[in-house]
Amino acid sequence: MAKGSIEKRGENTWRLTVDLGLNADGTRNRPRTSITIEEPALMKLSVKCAKLSEAPKKLREYLDDQLADFKREVLSGNYIAPSKMTFKDFYENEWKPKHAVIEYKNGTTLKSHCSKINNHVLPKIGHKLLDEITTMELVKLFTDLRKPGARVDKRGGKDQLSSRTVQYAYDVTMNIFKRSVEWTVIKTNPMDGVKRPQISKENKKVRKDRKNYYEEDEATAVIDALLETKSVWRMYFLAAIIGGFRRGELIALEIDDCDFVNCRLRIDESISNTEDGQADITDTKNEASNDYVDMPLWYMEELAAHIKACRKLKMKLMDKWQGGDRNFVFHSGYGKPYYHTTPTQRWKDWCEKNGFRYVTLHGLRHTNATYLLEQGASIKEIQHRLRHATSQVTSDTYAHVTKRLSRKTASHLDKFDPRIRPQSVPNGKNDAHSF
Repeated sequence: MAKGSIEKRGENTWRLTVDLGLNADGTRNRPRTSITIEEPALMKLSVKCAKLSEAPKKLREYLDDQLADFKREVLSGNYIAPSKMTFKDFYENEWKPKHAVIEYKNGTTLKSHCSKINNHVLPKIGHKLLDEITTMELVKLFTDLRKPGARVDKRGGKDQLSSRTVQYAYDVTMNIFKRSVEWTVIKTNPMDGVKRPQISKENKKVRKDRKNYYEEDEATAVIDALLETKSVWRMYFLAAIIGGFRRGELIALEIDDCDFVNCRLRIDESISNTEDGQADITDTKNEASNDYVDMPLWYMEELAAHIKACRKLKMKLMDKWQGGDRNFVFHSGYGKPYYHTTPTQRWKDWCEKNGFRYVTLHGLRHTNATYLLEQGASIKEIQHRLRHATSQVTSDTYAHVTKRLSRKTASHLDKFDPRIRPQSVPNGKNDAHSF
């Protein structure tokens, strides 16, 4: 029968040891685990004693039960040795290279995820061993993040993080701990007992009121204005609203991706980040994103003229050409692709100059889908055009549009409302009772 022992390690921390005898190499086989007492009544008892023999009966019984559970775990083969890895070590050496980089492809999503951990989580728990981080510590961490003073950069004079940022930090932290459990680095996820922060009422109202797409009449006015503009960004912005492309997909678009015979553009790369002045050219968001997108004939004809001018410019620049072997459709004048955030700023400037309500560049993608749905396109057609992985993604994203169209369809039946429908005149005495 395996022997066990209990030692006090801190005011409310005790170490449990199971002695399994000798290993093959002659060393002692002593699995160990630490437990932190969190129940208030037991915490008071634990503080007052220096060792197990001094512990009150209630505390001894609790510790004996914990040791018995630990023995069963060890003997059943379910025991995972305590990790000697800190949260920071696991995050930087395991989670990032073995999960995050593969999942998010070193793009802006990965940078955003890491910034939440670097700024808000590592300073609090980065130094702690992974298996010693408790649920209560994490509860306190996310509670503190919602308090004034939690914002590091004080941007805009604000010292409080938005509830969405706190929620974002929670989601990434949960993901890190989930991977550590899946990879058997730790046994249980301490985040399981931490409730996900809620979006504040103020943020909910802002998000509800924010309509990040143009209605049909607005979209028509924007396209008409773009057709009249002489800006070098004209063709880029038209492609965004007519083709429903993502920002990085258009930045990475090359001349060879333009199929003028079939009036379509091929998407298979994206530029969503710029490092040391060099564009980070990656695969698209997911496999479904790699596809052709049909475009109107008039747009492809104008694009052909635009590309012809690009080729003439390349011949003229010769040694000054900075695009290398790449022939980007949209570039800064010397063949080099735009800095990944430049289109966003230029679009803001264009909207302000022309008096239009600002909708983000990604909102032009939503505008494209919304307009086509209202013109009768199916969810499946929109899924194919926007290159979503599943039709469920499309349905969820544009549920507000389909609900509105459903109500509009139902309104056609209002003409049968007996309260407003003209009453027919009976043809005979018995007509009122006949069928």
